[in-house]
Amino acid sequence: MPPGNGSGPVDESTLCNYLPPELAQKMRVAKSKKIGRMSQDIQSPRFESDWASIRTHQVPDWYHDAKLGIFIHWGLFSVPAWATPVGEFGTVGWDRWFANNPYSEWYLNTLRIMGSPTQDHHRETYGSGFDYMDFADEFNSRTRRWDPLAMARLFKDSGAGYVVLTSKHHDGFTLWPSRVENPHLPPGRRCSERDLVGELTDAVRGLGMRMGLYYSGGLDWSFNPTPITTQELVGETIVQTPEYSAYADAHWRELRQRYDPIILWNDIGYPERSDLAEIVADFYNDHPDGLINDRFETRQPGAGRRHHDFTTPEYAKLDEITPYKWESCRGLGYSFGYNRAETDEHTISEAALVHLLADVVSKNGNLLLNVGPRADGSIPPIQAERLRGLGAWLERNGEAIFGTRPWVRAAGETSEGIPVRFTARGEAIYVIVLGRPGPAGISLQLDLPGRLRDAEVLGLGGAAAAGYEDGRLLVRPPDRLPDWPAYALRLLIG
Repeated sequence: MPPGNGSGPVDESTLCNYLPPELAQKMRVAKSKKIGRMSQDIQSPRFESDWASIRTHQVPDWYHDAKLGIFIHWGLFSVPAWATPVGEFGTVGWDRWFANNPYSEWYLNTLRIMGSPTQDHHRETYGSGFDYMDFADEFNSRTRRWDPLAMARLFKDSGAGYVVLTSKHHDGFTLWPSRVENPHLPPGRRCSERDLVGELTDAVRGLGMRMGLYYSGGLDWSFNPTPITTQELVGETIVQTPEYSAYADAHWRELRQRYDPIILWNDIGYPERSDLAEIVADFYNDHPDGLINDRFETRQPGAGRRHHDFTTPEYAKLDEITPYKWESCRGLGYSFGYNRAETDEHTISEAALVHLLADVVSKNGNLLLNVGPRADGSIPPIQAERLRGLGAWLERNGEAIFGTRPWVRAAGETSEGIPVRFTARGEAIYVIVLGRPGPAGISLQLDLPGRLRDAEVLGLGGAAAAGYEDGRLLVRPPDRLPDWPAYALRLLIG
């Protein structure tokens, strides 16, 4: 039923679903720019379409403050939703990785590798004549039931400040009805019937989060179907043809014009002969508070360096505080896309997730935590449970995470050997204890920069009994601590 039935005012996000596409796009872009102006008044020079000028761009405060984003891998691969859960990225040798790839979003590539478990599974489940693109009909049928607002609310409940959606993954299928025609995919199977990018963008922004878009700029298996069986072939199969360069450029321009994302999150390289510098300069001139990641490089031998605002280690953490901004990306399980073969044993625990976020933030990073929806857009219960658990911890302890900056050191441990992580903001130093302290309380060696005025265990209310002498901090929390994955102390110095 269209809006305006007398039930009350209609928000812009809902209205966009009923307007003609061109008008809806204009509303989305205007609203995004309005939010950008309200959230941050950035004085910025005009960026020219050359990398020297572009490299003067600075990471905006909002991104430093947000700390947590949600990554979404969703597409045709969400229909078979199958991969062998052999281990996390980085724990399986390259000689085994591609034929046994635990990333379900790589289903098409693994399907093309002779003798792979995915090939056997596909043949047994769908038959040898069933083409990967035949999943498009089922995907479009299932997405008719999708509720974008329910998805966005879950992300909001997790504590995330921004969302990054896969607009096109390596298979070439787009989650928006692109006007840029793919000549290598059959008509009717090139894109989703619903404008999934636009509808989620509206829902995310309507709840006060920022929206970024992922795009597979280097790999497109509809343009280059060569199966990737070795690490070397990843870079060698990046599409470099003039046809594809123009195609990828046109997609990024269309995504910007239609949805106005605040983050351009590219994957696995970008064509060398592209207009990328012009695209990025235009983006920064429209959005000084926008960002691009480090995967726009050409990955070609001898190619010059381009630019990035943050690096993207995958399923990885860093050892020390870094002067540059970084973003750890990983799935809740071993896969980014939904993998029906994964169980609780393959999924990061709530405690490990909280500890991971604290570790990443203490070292000047953000965590881009991935969910893999089912084909119908619903989030599997085990993933939703983890997001809500993280959000519940952040509801009580987010002061030690959001808006903070690294302290002079990232890590330490209590006298009992419990790991701790440090963050800071203003006069406050936050000590995040990654475990349950014993009856004696929390004791650790710490060089404070001044007098300890006050100490509090966040989420409990009231000052804690604390002392600081000879470089050792002792905090005695209440006798009956709640059963939390971690405990955050606020120390006020001065």
